[in-house]
Amino acid sequence: MQKALRLAGRTPDAAQLTAVSKNQPWEAVEPVLKAGHRQFGENRVQEAMQRWGAVRADYPDLDLRLIGPLQSNKAPEAVGFFDCIESVDREKIARAIADEAQKQGRCPRLFIQVNIGEEPQKAGILPRDADDFITTVRTDLGLHVDGLMCIPPVEGPRGPYFALLRKIAERNGLSALSMGMSDDYRTAIAFGATEIRVGTAIFGQR
Repeated sequence: MQKALRLAGRTPDAAQLTAVSKNQPWEAVEPVLKAGHRQFGENRVQEAMQRWGAVRADYPDLDLRLIGPLQSNKAPEAVGFFDCIESVDREKIARAIADEAQKQGRCPRLFIQVNIGEEPQKAGILPRDADDFITTVRTDLGLHVDGLMCIPPVEGPRGPYFALLRKIAERNGLSALSMGMSDDYRTAIAFGATEIRVGTAIFGQR
């Protein structure tokens, strides 16, 4: 990752690495944790709580991120447990998070997921609706939006999709961009990613 940042002319701390630990056995995750890495991404609320609940007290600097879809009935646990929710993908979820944040007196950092390729099988706000949705989350629901997240289509070049996400972020005054995974993080960094999500390149194939 550092080489990719240098090649892009960016500083070494310009992007953070989320180690995608979802579905990985603890035997694979623990060495990464003990080596000093603290930012991990999980796909399911219950799985994350079971995996990290018992060890979290020993690692108070953990940064746990929900990168998978959130169901509204899991909002209480997600708001209470995660440090960041990167998959705010519709108004119902945003409202559930807002309600829980008010009840619990805390709110994780929030990224809005944009369906950047407008793929029917993927979650996320369509690019053309992103501006209005960001305004709704900020103004109507009173939530702070930290940034945007996307998963581009598998086929074809990724750069145009990353560029589009960056453009949406810039016009809404957002600087945090969670984009890029094991096979395209170098491209994402070149287009301004501040968070990359890497699983296979760290843990190997599941």
